[in-house]
Amino acid sequence: MEHSTRHTVIFTTLLCVVFSVVVSTVAVSLHDRQEENKRLDRIKNVLGVAGLAEPGERLSPDDLNGRFESGLEPVVVEMTTGQGVGGIDPLSFDQRKAAKDPERSRPAEDNRAKVRRVPNHAVVYLIKEGDQVTGFVLPIEGYGLWSTLYGYLAIEADLQTVKGITFYAHGETPGLGGEVDNVRWKARWPGRQVFDAKGTPMIRVKKGPAGTVEEDPFQVDGLSGATLTSNGVTNMIKFWLGRSGFGPYLAELRKQGETG
Repeated sequence: MEHSTRHTVIFTTLLCVVFSVVVSTVAVSLHDRQEENKRLDRIKNVLGVAGLAEPGERLSPDDLNGRFESGLEPVVVEMTTGQGVGGIDPLSFDQRKAAKDPERSRPAEDNRAKVRRVPNHAVVYLIKEGDQVTGFVLPIEGYGLWSTLYGYLAIEADLQTVKGITFYAHGETPGLGGEVDNVRWKARWPGRQVFDAKGTPMIRVKKGPAGTVEEDPFQVDGLSGATLTSNGVTNMIKFWLGRSGFGPYLAELRKQGETG
């Protein structure tokens, strides 16, 4: 009986060890695949908002990487000065993790977007045609109704005209706040104007329909039945285009344009 019990214990222990190794191996393998899928999804969203991929276009990983390398240049920006910095790999830098790290971020000023911390550095994507920069993709985030929305805003090289907007992660209600994913709504953004003559961010999502770009340059159609999400989009854009966000970086770009 004792012999049988000992064998049972040994067998059970070995079985647990084998299963632990298998589970750990699978977890590591899946983690790597999940991280790669996240990277490709980020590339896809940046390409889309930059106008380098069509909505719903099916692209292989090679196509995504190829278009990214030929049409976009990621740069790391120091948020308080607006200067580009070296020594940080823009392809592996995780801005969301940096914002949660007290050593790599700072408390945000009180704001309606409910952004609590601002990372010391952020990744901006230059949209390029050959050697010419034709626009910029800025990461944005802020609170809607139920969740924090994470996305990108693309502006033209004039630093004034919207090129596109997209959101890649949120928990808003499908059919209401979730309409931020609606292709038709996102198509309302290109051509809208961002700043007034004094450089103050003026673009906003209004309640109800907006006029044409020519008639109503600073406003975009509201999301039907989702006033709080609409307000959240307005608040986050104004925050990230202001002095606490990418305001210093945009000021640096304007200076370079004046002296270039």
